[in-house]
Amino acid sequence: MKKRSALWLIFLIFIATLTPLFAGSVDNTKIDWWLVRSRDHSTPRINDKLGFELETYDAYYIGDTASKVLYLTFDEGYEKGYTPQILDTLKAKDVKAMFFVTSPYVDKNPELVKRMVDEGHVVANHSNHHPSMPTYTGDPTKFANELNDVASKYEALIGKPMVKMFRPPMGHYSQKSLAMTKALGYKTVFWSFAYGDYDVDKQPSHETAKKMILNNLHNGSIMLLHAISKTNTEVLDEVIDEARNMGYTFELFQ
Repeated sequence: MKKRSALWLIFLIFIATLTPLFAGSVDNTKIDWWLVRSRDHSTPRINDKLGFELETYDAYYIGDTASKVLYLTFDEGYEKGYTPQILDTLKAKDVKAMFFVTSPYVDKNPELVKRMVDEGHVVANHSNHHPSMPTYTGDPTKFANELNDVASKYEALIGKPMVKMFRPPMGHYSQKSLAMTKALGYKTVFWSFAYGDYDVDKQPSHETAKKMILNNLHNGSIMLLHAISKTNTEVLDEVIDEARNMGYTFELFQ
């Protein structure tokens, strides 16, 4: 009887914790992730009008700002044929990165996902259908399935659970979507650097890309690059070398 009472109490506490998320008391206004780049290799400015702290919901955009460390991440919604070369470069330079993948990416590129894991990279969650997550908060099951579907496919392929880190598609989020992501056990990983590398038909020149990336390095930067970028693929080795020449090291975000 005591055991049953204790379990019932735990259940009530659990429900009390989640109920505010689904009852509308947490704001679901869609917010676009943005930042203002610095000119002196300092931490970029982000939206300071949120009314809540990102860390409250295990959401982050920078790592260790006390050290000259960079965290290299790639978003993988679909494959354009450049990921093998990116992996070749990372292996040659002994750099580990984080790849945020969607369900279709796992379905269509299982050998690449296996290679990422085998070579010491982290494969993390970028959702099933790449939606704006605040639009799914009204249906907890639908919301959870966006993350669970990727995780289950990854585990079936790799044989171990996917790390619980999530990058919101398009950088769309709300206080409620962050709270629901945290309730599923995930950290939300934004970024402190990104640039216009994602349009495969309007790729920047090598010099433009290198200048943009290297001029905006800063301590603790979580760097977002898209693996569909031909330019990124072709300048990655030089970017890594130049960043190291500037005193930076590369680590995996934890």
